Amino acid sequence: AMSKSAVKISSDLLSNPLCEQEPSFLEMVTAFDTAMKRMDSFNQEKVEWLWLENGSAGSAMGSFSSVFPSLNMAVKRREQTLQDYKRLQSKVEKYEEKERTGPVLAKLHQ
Repeated sequence: AMSKSAVKISSDLLSNPLCEQEPSFLEMVTAFDTAMKRMDSFNQEKVEWLWLENGSAGSAMGSFSSVFPSLNMAVKRREQTLQDYKRLQSKVEKYEEKERTGPVLAKLHQ
């Protein structure tokens, strides 16, 4: 997805009117566009290779998590944060349903 975005950005830059006015900018953007398209092609080949080698999406994701451990950790942190949010949201809802006394209001506004 990241390389697709980079290809889109480079294509947008090529259509910029500044490319028509500045030949040096056009040359630089053309080189960038070529590099982004090559990177996207390379990434597609690697994804297809992983898919064919492992035979399924589940095992391909296992390969990705071993190659990108920080991504795996980020997914775990996101899940933990989501669980924390849901837990705290249910607490807030519980306090909102209670009678509005001093201690309940204090906890509600923490």
